[in-house]
Amino acid sequence: MKIIAHIQTDFPDKFGIPRQSGLVPSLQGRVIFTPEFRTPEAVRGLEQFSHIWLLWQFSKSGKEHWSATVRPPRLDGNTRIGVFATRSPFRPNDIGLSSVRLEKVEFTETLGPVLWVSGVDLLDGTPIYDIKPYIPYTDCHPEATEGYTGKTKQYGLQVDFPPHLLERLPLVKREGALGVLAQDPRPAYQHDPDRIYGVSFAGFDVRFTVDRDKLTVCDVIDQAAE
Repeated sequence: MKIIAHIQTDFPDKFGIPRQSGLVPSLQGRVIFTPEFRTPEAVRGLEQFSHIWLLWQFSKSGKEHWSATVRPPRLDGNTRIGVFATRSPFRPNDIGLSSVRLEKVEFTETLGPVLWVSGVDLLDGTPIYDIKPYIPYTDCHPEATEGYTGKTKQYGLQVDFPPHLLERLPLVKREGALGVLAQDPRPAYQHDPDRIYGVSFAGFDVRFTVDRDKLTVCDVIDQAAE
């Protein structure tokens, strides 16, 4: 398959990326088409849709072999579920699927059409294979049932982000940072309350600790100043 585009986001590393699209609506990204596909005709009519599907590559999954079962993080990493009953990156084919809001289609001289999207859950530079409109009357199923996600979807942490540290982030990035932290970026198997974690976001290293259900930010470092 051809790579048609790449996305620009605030996540240079996998650590901290929301586990599903739409969990943090304020997280933004830009879809930049590869030169072959930088034509306005290819996106004609797309601006009429509020949401789109992104079909993309788990380019940093680092897997050598696929596994028939995986351990979903929200089940504390102890319960094995069939890989096709999860959205784990450790799949036979490195393909991801995200539903994101299309904020606008911008036309530029150098990059052609650029798609501004929000609710992203992708690493910066992720290759994109395809883009399709989200169609409510076929894609939305109000009667749909869910499995183990029914008891994990409400998971979240209380975030204590001291104002003097929050002010180090650009104003437009603060809501996204709070949303990322509330989703608990830690691996499911780590529960040390004294351990200091760090998530790279929007050019900053946000460092924090977690004690039970409370996350406390202890430092914000501008990576460009290091």
